[in-house]
Amino acid sequence: MDVCKVNHEAALMLEQPLIKVPYEQFRRNFKASQKAIERDYQALQKESADASKNKRSSDQALKALDGMINRVEGLKRKLEDIQKNDNIPVQASMRRRLDHISTFESFTSTEQPGFAAWADTRLDRWLVDWSLRNGKEDTAKTIASSRGIEDLVEINSFSSIRRVEAALRGHSCTEALAWCSQNKVALAKTKTTLEFDLRLQEFIELARSRKTSEAMAYSRKHFTSYLESHAKEVTHCMGLLACGPDTPLARYKRLYDPSRWETLVNSFRTVAFNLYSLPTEPLLHLALYAGLASLKLPACSDGDCTNIDCPTCDSKGLGQLAKSVPMSHHVNSTIVCRISGDIMDENNPPMAFPNGFVYSTNGLKEMASRNDGQVTCPRSGFSCDFKMLRKVYIT
Repeated sequence: MDVCKVNHEAALMLEQPLIKVPYEQFRRNFKASQKAIERDYQALQKESADASKNKRSSDQALKALDGMINRVEGLKRKLEDIQKNDNIPVQASMRRRLDHISTFESFTSTEQPGFAAWADTRLDRWLVDWSLRNGKEDTAKTIASSRGIEDLVEINSFSSIRRVEAALRGHSCTEALAWCSQNKVALAKTKTTLEFDLRLQEFIELARSRKTSEAMAYSRKHFTSYLESHAKEVTHCMGLLACGPDTPLARYKRLYDPSRWETLVNSFRTVAFNLYSLPTEPLLHLALYAGLASLKLPACSDGDCTNIDCPTCDSKGLGQLAKSVPMSHHVNSTIVCRISGDIMDENNPPMAFPNGFVYSTNGLKEMASRNDGQVTCPRSGFSCDFKMLRKVYIT
């Protein structure tokens, strides 16, 4: 049946981060190894050239050779450490993820043996992703460990992000600035202003504490490189040296606003997600959006027309997610009974009360059987005998 056919192309759209995240991590590890090799190789070339040009005694030559050997051995240890602690785990994760995707591509129908187990694993991955994004790290680790999917989820990436966010919420930029330093090259390509915003916040905190001399020294050390790109912001923040946190001037009062820390948290999260190739929304939400968009109708936003069996009408549950998705487009309408939640068609035709409200025949018959032939409209409260209802024909 077509309804059971697996839509590989649509499903794999949600699986892109599964492969891209470890690939980007492996690429960063490769760049780090390459940088270490180039730095030490250039130093060895220089030392070798100096040794060949300058006449040295035997002891000096041996000392120079020992230095080069120590440098090579140090480079070897560094590369072995990167390979053992970074590359091998990432490669194992990539292999497991590729096998996971390959297994999915082998299915042609959702009724094939093994598809349900694969779908359960995917749902577990989405639950771990949701838990990590909502601060439930212990829950995420428990699910990943119990289901054996540690190589299929991004626990380490989210742990590092959460550690920096916790420091920012504690009014400390140290962790975030260290993270920016570690990813300086990648961040430069994205042209993000995160590092400047962090430096600016540290300057603001010095000004808040009225440590004027320290603030001036800090600005000379860190703002010089930003004069071309952020001259206006640097000039503006210098006014804080003269205006304390109790200033009535709105332009400086905004800089002292504690809400700037939460803005920094959101900015950091956006930059980190982009760097780690993570979607900004939980994968579980992205999957639910697709289903909710196909169900959402204009009536879902009408409080008088809610349907207990419609997930988009549930204002306290999935209806919250449904607010951000577009309305579905239906060429042919489907009429659902408000009493029973069943679809009204030729086998369950609609029947109308004298006041015009319409419900399904089966739902009204069941109500009449419980109330001695009497039926009551749940919306208007109007009651009458079942025989007073009239059939409605859909054209």
